[in-house]
Amino acid sequence: MASPPAHKTAAAYLEAYLRELQALGGRSPYTIRNYRSDIGHFLRYCDEAGVEPLAITRAGFRSYLATLREAEAAPASVTRRTTTVHGFYRYLQREGATDRDLLYGVALPKKPKRLPKVIEPPHIQALIEAPDADTPQGLRDRAILELLYGGGLRISELVGLDVAGLDLVAGQAIVRGKGDKERAVLFGEPAVRALQAYLATARPDLADGPEPALFLNRNGGRLSARSVQYAVRKHALAAGIPEDVHPHLLRHSFATHLLDGGADIRIVQDLLGHTSANTTQIYTHVSRARQAEVTDKAWQEVGAKALERARKSERAS
Repeated sequence: MASPPAHKTAAAYLEAYLRELQALGGRSPYTIRNYRSDIGHFLRYCDEAGVEPLAITRAGFRSYLATLREAEAAPASVTRRTTTVHGFYRYLQREGATDRDLLYGVALPKKPKRLPKVIEPPHIQALIEAPDADTPQGLRDRAILELLYGGGLRISELVGLDVAGLDLVAGQAIVRGKGDKERAVLFGEPAVRALQAYLATARPDLADGPEPALFLNRNGGRLSARSVQYAVRKHALAAGIPEDVHPHLLRHSFATHLLDGGADIRIVQDLLGHTSANTTQIYTHVSRARQAEVTDKAWQEVGAKALERARKSERAS
């Protein structure tokens, strides 16, 4: 009897691999479906290209990756498929289907460096003014927006902030950042005024007992990160901001606007709570890109005006 085609053998191993992941790895049905799709796509490529999956070379796999790029697959999709298929080949080695990890040494595609988005100052102002100042929730949300932008807080730092950690005289707060490390964040007069209004009239209306949290929900408990995300998005829509606005976007905008204004990168690093200046460096790229965009737009306007003047001069003559 003729032995089954190679891709059938690989397909049988795939089914066993997926069963193992589901039984021992605790993977969700959604993850298993994605693994089946990614590895199955690769096996179909091998079948069509006449490549033996259980004897593929690194060069052969790179050819597969090249077809993904030619099909304009998203870089994240290419990276995911590379990782998923490589995991399958490590399983094949463990099972003795191959004598070694056939894809060992295949590098993951480089992720393109994405610059953080930034909300322009007029939109920031519109966003901050969007909450209804006549309601406790509106005053609370105004204070939240002022603090997210004026202090560059992470959302986890904001919702974890207690009243006791606030010093409105100094314009600072003690928060817990990444790695559960305490750090001091500074904020300006607009945030101070918004927090004073919230603490004086809104928080007492929301409070229901001795809750230490600064920002409270309608039941008097600590406001959740999800609620803050919802509020930011709601007020952004009300303000007519076209971008998909989320709390971290305010942190990006805080850092970029500081650099736009000439702030030293070390100061911005301290304000953001970054342990390394390399992390903060991305905002200098954003600032330069914005400056280049503004310069280009200005030159286009100058050119358009010069062309209009020339046309008027021709008509006059």
